[in-house]
Amino acid sequence: MRKFEAVRSKALPLNRADVDTDQIIPAKYLKRIERSGFGQFLFDDWRKDPEFILNEAVFSGSRILLAGANFGCGSSREHAPWALEDYGFRALIAPSFADIFRNNCAKIGLLTITLAPEDVEFLIARAEELPEAETVVDLESQTVATADGSFVRSFEIDPAVKRNLLEGLDAIGLTLEHEEDISSFEEVRPDRFPSTVSKDAPV
Repeated sequence: MRKFEAVRSKALPLNRADVDTDQIIPAKYLKRIERSGFGQFLFDDWRKDPEFILNEAVFSGSRILLAGANFGCGSSREHAPWALEDYGFRALIAPSFADIFRNNCAKIGLLTITLAPEDVEFLIARAEELPEAETVVDLESQTVATADGSFVRSFEIDPAVKRNLLEGLDAIGLTLEHEEDISSFEEVRPDRFPSTVSKDAPV
């Protein structure tokens, strides 16, 4: 997992609430066996509309997504965060997120930031009016700010999630932090203790 570094970017204003995971990545694309390559299908149904915000060239290269409340609701599919991350987004800002979606984002290095509704509304209105204006997301200081510093807001984040994002630690990375202890245990583990338990083994 990539380490999360401060993001300075145009922000794409998706001014919609209750965006569910089927809208983020339609179910017909879930048959793919790779984790990569989902970005091209992001908001696939909505992108058929030429005027959909993601089709506007001025927002090309945006790494920050602004959205309405309850973003990522619906099913627990991991493909939704995969599609957003693969498309190029590094931070998502909304008044609220579905819990499972937020947890799935954290596992792949995608930062979800909860701000007050009025703050998100301000950022969306600003992005719509000034699409080239940049927003700065700094995880270290836990702040979201406009590039000129006229707007600065702090956000909360679980300390463990923050550490994992800053250090680029996914579940495997966290396990490997204990690699020396695991190896030491394996060296002294009696042979009579199987590495896997047979279904026929007595309880």
